[in-house]
Amino acid sequence: MNQQQLLERVRRIADVRADTAATKQMVTAGLVDVEQIVAWAEAQRAGLITRLTAIDSFPEAAIAETSRCSVNQAAKSKERADTLTSMPGLSDSLAGGRVTTGHIDAATRATKNVDSDRRDELLGRIEQLVGVAEHATIAEFDRRLKLEVKQMESDDGESRFERQLAAVRLRTWTDGDGMWNLLAKFDPATALALSGKLDSAVQTLFAEATPEHCPDDPVEKNKFLAAHALTRLLDGGSSETAPGDLRGRATHNRVDCLVVIDADAPDQAGPVAEFAIPVEVPLRVLASLVDGANTRTVVIRNGVVLHAPGNLNLGRSTRLANRAQRRALRSLYSCCAIPGCAVPFDRLKIHHVIWWRDGGTTDLGNLLPVCSKHHGKIHHDGWVVTLGPRRQLTLSLPDGAVKNTGPPSIRAA
Repeated sequence: MNQQQLLERVRRIADVRADTAATKQMVTAGLVDVEQIVAWAEAQRAGLITRLTAIDSFPEAAIAETSRCSVNQAAKSKERADTLTSMPGLSDSLAGGRVTTGHIDAATRATKNVDSDRRDELLGRIEQLVGVAEHATIAEFDRRLKLEVKQMESDDGESRFERQLAAVRLRTWTDGDGMWNLLAKFDPATALALSGKLDSAVQTLFAEATPEHCPDDPVEKNKFLAAHALTRLLDGGSSETAPGDLRGRATHNRVDCLVVIDADAPDQAGPVAEFAIPVEVPLRVLASLVDGANTRTVVIRNGVVLHAPGNLNLGRSTRLANRAQRRALRSLYSCCAIPGCAVPFDRLKIHHVIWWRDGGTTDLGNLLPVCSKHHGKIHHDGWVVTLGPRRQLTLSLPDGAVKNTGPPSIRAA
């Protein structure tokens, strides 16, 4: 779409907006014009991001700043730009307003689902499907790409079971209702063992009585009982503790309750309580959690841990951070230490600021929580991080740019 065509669409949209007698056909045509302009703008954004990537070692930070979004959201924009760079035909189609960003995102997801050695083949296949994308809905194009991936996998002779073993995944998140969600997929062999144990637990635990709040609908009831059976299995199969009651749980399965006292804020309403699973709960449940929890207190001041239980300095005796060190780091960081990154603490890796292979120690002062993506940047892309006496972070990038943060605080997120 050239500038003349772009301006023509803008004029048509303005005319429809100004015409109080515009027909349905005129309004829908205006919506088509809007979608084509949006697609053109997204293609320009992707092109600029590609240009930025060539001159900036941390383009996500600049994207986040200009778009007023998080670094994680900016990373998705960069992924889209990378997809368009590798698929010029699809890029031209987006710039011409013939496909949408949804089609591009479907292509991005598809490339993530294949091994690196098959990625080039899939890119070639997608380029041949540009005409299909231009006439298909996003859902239709997504289904076609999944079919292409399946055909590739069946053609290469790889065992389906081997692929299933490699596709095992589990993720967790907290939704808008404050419910902690778990989504997992397993290979058939593992599934048989897990489903057998789950079915047996449902029959054993709830044969004579069902838990409180159990729904009447048969389908929803089965889902409800399966969820509670899973919690009992994780709790060692105990049938003595009621759902939602943490006080009777075995000691090793207790919830961790981390109480952080900020010595620099004595006028605060009280210490900050942070749980191992950060979910909102009513006060009566909070009291139950605290009663049955492993409660640990950490005292901090301006980025320095003044007190924390456990051994915080392991030297060269082990490479892995212990539970006490992770607890102390949690008291300072609610998310990735890299500025702008919002990946929560429970999904972070503990990085040695002075690398282990260079003689770094597993001491609290040499440990920094970062997400997997930025951990890879530090180890493979020349990012260098250093810490000041109060954990002030300095991030030096390969292009010479330097980013600084002050002392961390769990309240910052």
